[in-house]
Amino acid sequence: MLEFDYVIVGAGSAGCVLADRLTRCGRLKVLLIESGGSDARFWVKVPLGYAINVSNPAVNWGYQTARDPGLNARSISWPRGRLIGGSSSINAMAYLRGLAQDFDDWGAAGADGWDWATARAVFDRMETHSELTEQGRKKRGDGPVWVSDLTDQMAAFSQNFLMAAQDLGYAVIPDHNAPGSDGIGYYRSTVRHGLRWSSADAFLRPALKRPNLRVVRNAEVRHLLGEGRAVNGVLYDHKGKAQTATAHREVILCAGAINSPKLLQLSGIGPADLLQRHGIKVRHDLPQVGRGLQDHLALSYQFQSRTPTLNRTLGRRLGRLQAGVKYILTRKGPLAVPVNQVGGFVRSGEEDRLPTIQLYFNPVSYGVSAKGKTIVDRASGYQISAQPCRPTSRGTIEIASADPKAAPVIKPNSLSTAEDQRTAIEACNVLQRFAQSESLRAVTQQAKGPDPLAMDDAALLDDFRERASTVYHPTCTCRMGRTGAESVLDGRLRVHGVPGLRVVDASAFPNITSGNTNAPTMMLAMRAADLILEDAR
Repeated sequence: MLEFDYVIVGAGSAGCVLADRLTRCGRLKVLLIESGGSDARFWVKVPLGYAINVSNPAVNWGYQTARDPGLNARSISWPRGRLIGGSSSINAMAYLRGLAQDFDDWGAAGADGWDWATARAVFDRMETHSELTEQGRKKRGDGPVWVSDLTDQMAAFSQNFLMAAQDLGYAVIPDHNAPGSDGIGYYRSTVRHGLRWSSADAFLRPALKRPNLRVVRNAEVRHLLGEGRAVNGVLYDHKGKAQTATAHREVILCAGAINSPKLLQLSGIGPADLLQRHGIKVRHDLPQVGRGLQDHLALSYQFQSRTPTLNRTLGRRLGRLQAGVKYILTRKGPLAVPVNQVGGFVRSGEEDRLPTIQLYFNPVSYGVSAKGKTIVDRASGYQISAQPCRPTSRGTIEIASADPKAAPVIKPNSLSTAEDQRTAIEACNVLQRFAQSESLRAVTQQAKGPDPLAMDDAALLDDFRERASTVYHPTCTCRMGRTGAESVLDGRLRVHGVPGLRVVDASAFPNITSGNTNAPTMMLAMRAADLILEDAR
């Protein structure tokens, strides 16, 4: 049996942060358990490799949702990272803090100490920005998370998206994370020197040099150990053998919004009726474990272009070869830039108090094969996408059996509220306006597939139900709150009524943030480390 001060389950966006922060003092022994393998893979490190990683079973869990009534009873693919770095090693690398109101809402929901002023200070401490200025590239900040302005490497066609925004009266902004970030601009990305800069790169790599950190890869945790309600260790499989690890201080789940509630339920912590149905002894009846699931949904439209786009390069074998050679020699070119080049937050109407829609614009068109492989079109094209920022629908994560190897049942419950149906239509209306803008009409040949300009609101909602898909942002399934009746965690991320156990990952969000969730997940983990060390003292 192995003994440590802390056992962390999951080396993803949050787990890597904790492994670094908890071992810095040198006094605390930490075990980090990861179900996947190494992130030292070419297509993991190449920014444009996102399209390959998202369908590669070697690096993700490959989850599928249950048939979702709100999406015409479709089952949707929900890839989640299963390797060092977790989903930060396979995501699209867009770095967005979210809106200030998102975090003030966390505090209002009962997550004491998580308002915007507190979150902003952690973001500032966490980030280093590599910015383009008239005097050249400059560095701002000295945190471990590298956020790069890649404007100088964006496709020439992407300028059309910015001009279209100006046609429609939207502000064109230089940084989505600056105050007053309503508007459209080039996305900033977790890329450093032409390579993906994951949470593993930012936090875990430096920590691996410390003798008080042990990392076990390709190890799957079965369930949590302890006496009564208290948790003091884990049982996990590694190299064909069952092993135990004891935590003298705490076990910290960082397994993500799907696997953290799954592990709690397998360990007898969750809704009593669910646990009893699967023959699991109830250690603590905590009804909100796995409840409250929120995710972002987006719908995309593609168009064939009269002017060259990235299809001229990526849609042809010779072009791909040339781009590959350029990348290997210089770490620049099309492969060095993530898929989402332009976008931002906009309001669907003047009466909206906050931005309601996030946009993604890509200077390339493509299809997806039956096996999930991305196939870039030979002819030039582009894609425009929109997601409602703040959905109100809530879904569930539930174990399917007492077998730890069985995938859980994911029920997103999409578009189950009238408000979400309305904002889905508004998101499509925004895309209609962009498609009609002077700057995009000037370069557009015709729609590829469904044409948003040929649809009224009812048809747009039908199309959203038929084709919209996840943006890979599951959250809130172990959310923070005031009591065990309404939440899973307190404001210090401790599981209500379970000594020795915390959950630190996107499942802890009380509400989904308005934008991409990787940045707020790392922020949450960095502040969690402060709280854990405070409590240890």
